[in-house]
Amino acid sequence: MSAHRLTFKYVCAVVLVSLVACSPADTQTAAVPVAAPLDSIPRTPDGKPDLNGIWQVLSSANNNLEAGPARAAFAMVPGDFVPVPAPEVLALGAVAAVPASFGVVEGGVIPYRPEALAQRLANQESWLTSDPEIKCYMPGVPRATYLPHPFQIFQSDKAVFIAYSFAGAVRNIYLEDPGVPPLDAWMGQSYGYWDGDTFVIEVTGLDDRTWFDRAGNYHTYKLKVTERYTLVSENVIEYEATMEDPDVFERPWTISMPIYRRLEEGFELPQFKCVEFVEELMYGKYRKGREAELFGQDVDG
Repeated sequence: MSAHRLTFKYVCAVVLVSLVACSPADTQTAAVPVAAPLDSIPRTPDGKPDLNGIWQVLSSANNNLEAGPARAAFAMVPGDFVPVPAPEVLALGAVAAVPASFGVVEGGVIPYRPEALAQRLANQESWLTSDPEIKCYMPGVPRATYLPHPFQIFQSDKAVFIAYSFAGAVRNIYLEDPGVPPLDAWMGQSYGYWDGDTFVIEVTGLDDRTWFDRAGNYHTYKLKVTERYTLVSENVIEYEATMEDPDVFERPWTISMPIYRRLEEGFELPQFKCVEFVEELMYGKYRKGREAELFGQDVDG
């Protein structure tokens, strides 16, 4: 056998051993979605990736952007030995329990300024009365993306519009820079543009009453969110959002997660206009007859 063929076999063996040594079972590197070839993703007539469709995130990001263990409830009170679910949620049992969070923050931890952490703790302790999701307020950005509800993207060469199931929230994405937002709003002001095959949206003018999740992660009115939507296959968008708020965070930080297309035949965006569902929570104390229901007596007699 020639020296050339021996050398070739030796190189092949080395490459094979290297591949085995770098197998997923032996590494700690997380799997990274690979962008699809240019000709394998759907495109609009103008050649841009086609984001049209109904999409949904399948993760626990809305519970907590950071990784965390399962808990008995979000609302806890001191018990004899350990904290226990608050009386308001106790009867819900496992329905009110909190699944473990995988974590979607790059680096694992949101880089709060030390003085800002106290507010997050206060938000957690008053979750039942403070989380805007409970009151059906519009969720803001990026939370609207990873709520456990679908949303629909409408895209053409002249307009991009996003409609959300939760609270009937909507976003009109400006394709020309509209300048400084005239005022703050729950869903902010969105300016979108293409960076190659990635659709980028810069969001400013966000109302500071929105939260990032149920864990009390928050921001001020200075928040700027930069979203990136990259179609990596026909039915998967790789989503990233970078947050900047110098009053709360030491530096910008980023979350990332896949968004999946809803593939059920005939599926339409469901409407979850929850304002009417929270009327009793927010205004029931003003309803005639409320006192009789609470105290089991006829207050008029």
